[in-house]
Amino acid sequence: MTGPGPLFGPDPADVGASGAWDDDVFPPGALVAVQTTQPLDRTLDYKAPEGGVRLGAYVEVPLGPRKVLGVVWGPGAGDFDRSKIRTVSRVLDAAPMRDELREFLQRAADYTLTPMPAMLRLATRAPGLGDPPSMRKVYRLGEGEPARMTDARIRVIEVLEEHGGHQGPAFTLKELAELAGVTPSVVKGLVDAGAVREEESPRDMPFPRLDPSRPSKDLTEGQEAAAEVLREEARSDTYGTTLLKGVTGSGKTEVYLEAVAAALAAGKQALVLLPEIALTAEFITRVEARFGARPAEWHSGVTMTERRRVWRMVGEGEADLVVGARSALFLPFQRLGLIVVDEEHDTSYKQEDGVLYNARDMAVLRAAICGARVVLASATPSLESWANAEAGKYRRLDLPARFGASQLPEMRTIDMRAERLQPGHWISPTLRQAVSQRLEKGEQSLLFINRRGFAPVTLCRACGEQVACPHCDARMVEHRFLKRLMCHQCGTTMPVPDVCPSCKVEGKMTAVGPGIERLAEEAAALFPDAKQAVLSSDLFGSARALKAAIEEIAAGSADIILGTQLVAKGHNFPLLTLVGVIDADLGLQGSDLRAAERTFQLMRQVAGRAGRAERPGVALLQTYQPEHPVIRAILGGDEEAFWAAEAAERQQAGVPPYGRMAGIILSGTDVAQVFDLGEALARNDAPMRQIGAQVFGPAPAPIARIRGRHRVRLLVKADKGAPLQAALARWLAPVRPKGDLRLAVDIDPQSFL
Repeated sequence: MTGPGPLFGPDPADVGASGAWDDDVFPPGALVAVQTTQPLDRTLDYKAPEGGVRLGAYVEVPLGPRKVLGVVWGPGAGDFDRSKIRTVSRVLDAAPMRDELREFLQRAADYTLTPMPAMLRLATRAPGLGDPPSMRKVYRLGEGEPARMTDARIRVIEVLEEHGGHQGPAFTLKELAELAGVTPSVVKGLVDAGAVREEESPRDMPFPRLDPSRPSKDLTEGQEAAAEVLREEARSDTYGTTLLKGVTGSGKTEVYLEAVAAALAAGKQALVLLPEIALTAEFITRVEARFGARPAEWHSGVTMTERRRVWRMVGEGEADLVVGARSALFLPFQRLGLIVVDEEHDTSYKQEDGVLYNARDMAVLRAAICGARVVLASATPSLESWANAEAGKYRRLDLPARFGASQLPEMRTIDMRAERLQPGHWISPTLRQAVSQRLEKGEQSLLFINRRGFAPVTLCRACGEQVACPHCDARMVEHRFLKRLMCHQCGTTMPVPDVCPSCKVEGKMTAVGPGIERLAEEAAALFPDAKQAVLSSDLFGSARALKAAIEEIAAGSADIILGTQLVAKGHNFPLLTLVGVIDADLGLQGSDLRAAERTFQLMRQVAGRAGRAERPGVALLQTYQPEHPVIRAILGGDEEAFWAAEAAERQQAGVPPYGRMAGIILSGTDVAQVFDLGEALARNDAPMRQIGAQVFGPAPAPIARIRGRHRVRLLVKADKGAPLQAALARWLAPVRPKGDLRLAVDIDPQSFL
């Protein structure tokens, strides 16, 4: 028998000339250690089933009355009564987990101080892994039109069109009905009418081969030089990381797609990580144009059926390229040769709940283990990547010029201290005049504010009460388009009140401060004849709907674009010549050690949306602090000077990337118990003092209560070379949180909320 399936008797390939079993195959009855996905602190011994089992095989094993998923991790310990050891129930028909993936999971677990079962769950997040291969009925968009259309039928057609129409993925009957919010009979009726096709399909089909020999777009001299370096690296079989730093609009994507082509031509698999699902649809189109077929997709917008297919085909080597979110790093690649982390500076690469990891750093770790190459692409790199390039750990390639005739935008500030602005208004007269000039020329303007919703605070003018979330220490944000108040921490919503919840006075509730929706209201009043489009993640039900809106805007459907952080990430609007940042000071508030870096990155990225075609662009930053060092650095354009100054400041303070940090987050429903645990940890910090580390706290987290749970933080600061993880493990080993108390460790914290 060949292939990844279970062994029913010895495979000839596993038996040597002497008839002995291969080292990677355990004969029937042999003890094997199985790592399960259950919250246990060790592997469990089982007997290999009839026919034996391979090292790394995905298995189903009995645990108490249940059967659970696990992976054969090695030989059994043999320290338990053999007569009581149970036998592996079933070997799943899936390619065994490779040594390099097991090593990656183990090292990632050790680095992040995450229990191994939680890491294994990340690597097995696909439904129906134990289901045998079979045929199934699937549904796609058909060619016909039903004689009668209903709202339910329209919703089914819209779902299929949003997911790529005739060329998009197929759905099971249940998936399509649930996505459209209809009964299965509605889908069946569309099948009878010819508007939907019903097909018999293998449960897991290989993905079409991508053709790396297809011609690429014409590259500039600078792009070609960088691409040739990346091609050569992708063809090699050695690890290395390259920082591809290119100004916005310089064509970084076309350059790193050449590295993807070289990897595919060498018979390797490639992975491209994107920070936002919203960018995926546009990128898939570019991949299809370059290679003649669609890649595999892995993100939260993918159906469960497609998720299983991707997982299995990646493991069998039948998917050349995966485009996905951070969790795609844990897929079972067979011959991974290249990982691209696009917009590598983006904070969404840090997983902030469950397993706390940074996908950028884990990409480097996985590549180092399997001998793959990494490309980190950004116009505004993270200081960590910049410092690694400066230290010679990463190679650096620069694309200093925009592609084609486009030029970088001119950047200026609007000193808000000199502007005469009416209360409750946020678009300054200077910015208003600049927008009007663009409207006269038929050009687009973008007004940017990094706040979702209508207003961040709803206040009672009678008693001063601010409407807060009942479950969190956070203010409810008004979303006027939804006619609701929403907590951005836990997602709780409620109607906008007419009566104050505190003093019960009616008619005194007022919205305070601007959000993107309020900005849109003000812009509509100032420019009544202009066509507007609002781009905010709250307003789109799917990535496909967002893609369609962006395509319409790029084609000129809107005169004024109003956007949140969503618009800063990789979108191209050829007609856009003006970017107005409503509150450039917003990110400079607070005590986050990365505040300056993030403000610099965001402002440069947003400004980079302007002037990406032949027409020159201008970016205007409204600020009350035009003399602030970060604002001056943004205007000056000397990015290297900014990074060098920021690096010197961090180095002097001994903080990342020139020092180590870890956050200890304690939570529970009883605030006294949470603080007691924190104070006990602080008193018994000898393991941390032994490595010269400092422990700060316990202190309430800036958002001290989320979903009814009180949160207390301790912060550990250590030298760069200190054995931080080992010391943390010794320090926390005696801690056994009781009741509903929880303890989480965040290595290299990105957020301090």
